[in-house]
Amino acid sequence: MASGPSTPAASSPSVPARSPGPSVQEYLDGDSRPVPDVLRVDVNEPLGSQDISVDRYVSQAWHDAEVEKVWRKAWQFACRTDQLPEVGDHVLYEVAGDSLIVMRTGPDEIRAYFNACLHRGRKLRGQGGHVSELRCPFHSFAWNLDGSVKDIPCVWDFSHVKPEEFTLPQAQVGTWEGFVFVNPDPDAEPFEDYVASLAAECERWPMADRTIYFHVAAEIACNWKVALEAFIESFHVIGTHPQLMPWMADANSQYDVRAGEPWSRAITVQGAPSPHVADGLTEQDVLDSYYETRAFYGAAVGRDLTTPDGGEPQVPEGGTARRVLADQLREQLEGAFGRSFAHFTDSELLDAIQYFLFPNFCVFVGARTNAVYRFLPAGNDPDRCIAEVVLLAPEPGPGQERPKPPPVRWLRPGENFADITELGLLGPVFDQDYFNLPYLQEGLHTTRKPGITLANYQESRIRHFHRLLEQWLER
Repeated sequence: MASGPSTPAASSPSVPARSPGPSVQEYLDGDSRPVPDVLRVDVNEPLGSQDISVDRYVSQAWHDAEVEKVWRKAWQFACRTDQLPEVGDHVLYEVAGDSLIVMRTGPDEIRAYFNACLHRGRKLRGQGGHVSELRCPFHSFAWNLDGSVKDIPCVWDFSHVKPEEFTLPQAQVGTWEGFVFVNPDPDAEPFEDYVASLAAECERWPMADRTIYFHVAAEIACNWKVALEAFIESFHVIGTHPQLMPWMADANSQYDVRAGEPWSRAITVQGAPSPHVADGLTEQDVLDSYYETRAFYGAAVGRDLTTPDGGEPQVPEGGTARRVLADQLREQLEGAFGRSFAHFTDSELLDAIQYFLFPNFCVFVGARTNAVYRFLPAGNDPDRCIAEVVLLAPEPGPGQERPKPPPVRWLRPGENFADITELGLLGPVFDQDYFNLPYLQEGLHTTRKPGITLANYQESRIRHFHRLLEQWLER
């Protein structure tokens, strides 16, 4: 039989209760490989149980404060370095009315210019691409890629302009594992300091050599925090994704929260049943359900496990679905990418190990495709947001060409994520999530309860996020 409910862990006011059934650490005890120390950490520091005020989701004043204190002050994920392979390549990073040109300006240099002409303020670039200069389409003022002024038309009429003082203003730029971060605040702490503890946590999972193979974005009728919060807890699986429960131990997820860190972590075990449905399920039931779900929804390259040519495997006597799935996935990944995955643990192959870095960067680590989530306000409307998913694949094997990052694929009106075959199983899962979000926003407007009530453990990452948000707004 698959592992079923057991006695809940003892709790006290300072130690939140845990779900019945095996913990993440107990599943790691049965891993087929030595588990790295970083996965053996289990810490959840208490942050209280008070309600979270509703106004922070619906108030224009709250949004305006976030713009000034967060979006113009905090380090935020802008793009990947593989989107900027050549000097002059650039993308636009836009949030809450601000626009930055994030550009490779040298072989080992990336800069972020505020996207406005210094003459009359017209946007210099309306989209990303490749340029040899930054020239305004309005009056043809131009700047070199290093930000210095290149051309002032009718320069005789601008004797009051000193060229050395007419350089493009810049935001700060930092890079980590192929991710490019920007910060509009010239006085912000160095990015290396901000990301240091997270970088130390993730040393086992280098991502600099990963390549973008898909990037999808959608505008959602909800506050950006409403969307973000739906993706940093697994509590909602029972109501929103019931098809995942036979092989996803949702309520047994581990949530790691440290009050003094700008990041948190969740580990959700896959290849094992939810405690809500574990009674009566055999290990073979779990395995069959896993394959059936992926076969029904299709597989995404390098991410979803496909059924072997010989048909669905059987769990050997005394074995587990989790062990069978891990072995199958190692074999599949080795065939797809031409290198060994033998040293990776079952957990690193199967489980959802997600880190969140304030304010809006979510990355899944491990051996296969890394999914990255980003959430931004849509303009200055607190009732709308941009939700993005970037999928990073392992670098191709020897002799295979490194693919170029594709353009952002925007979800069209009337289109569903399930219609996008590259997302595989993620597509219908996202549709289920995003179906809820506008109704959440509408409910927050109509409720007469002044705050939302969070679970002590399963929604502790949300509380941690709001604690960080409050700290930033108080600066």
